[in-house]
Amino acid sequence: MSIWTRITAAVAALAKGEPLSAVFDHLRAPPERSVGFAIAVIALGAKMAKADGRVTRDEVAAFREVFQIAKEDEAGAARVFDLARQDVAGFEDYARKIRAMFGQDDEALCDLMEGLFHIAMADGTYHPNEDDFLARVAGIFDVPEARFRQLRSRFVPDAAPDPYDVLGVPHDASMDDIRTAWRTLVRDTHPDRMMARGLPEEALKLAESRMAAINRAWEDIQHDRGVS
Repeated sequence: MSIWTRITAAVAALAKGEPLSAVFDHLRAPPERSVGFAIAVIALGAKMAKADGRVTRDEVAAFREVFQIAKEDEAGAARVFDLARQDVAGFEDYARKIRAMFGQDDEALCDLMEGLFHIAMADGTYHPNEDDFLARVAGIFDVPEARFRQLRSRFVPDAAPDPYDVLGVPHDASMDDIRTAWRTLVRDTHPDRMMARGLPEEALKLAESRMAAINRAWEDIQHDRGVS
């Protein structure tokens, strides 16, 4: 059974008149988290798409990139997107329910933030309203500000990403500490670890782009410090 078949079933199970946000109350068990993760990214992505006042083809295409949506599953994904966009509940309500669904799994919430940054940057611009949206979601998710900056530095091209921010270490950190941080991030970005946190297999493209950024930051720091 594909992730999109399971998503369609989860949405169909909502009682008549229940908003899409109610689905997160039923998806807290680990086997169901992959469904919850996919719906969360699509739902918050739909809310964010309204933040800059428009929904572009690039933003819609970004969902396909993150989740590798097959042609036959596009209608199901579009339905979730439209349900979230039309729901009168604010994005804060969605974010709080998603936070409750994942509980103390902070890494899964950061994975979700990463998907939202990917969507925000799909059209090549980072609107101030999108930044405000993502910062407020990160606050509800209890994502530390340093971690939020770390995520933003990898996606927003207002300047070359600071490799120290990408690895989440201070500029005066020792090479041993930086190496430890790099190895930890590489380990946490392994597809098996990410799937264990609730990412659906279809969303593992996030791991590819994250791993590339982590390794590039490590290489840049080594080069800057003259260490091979």
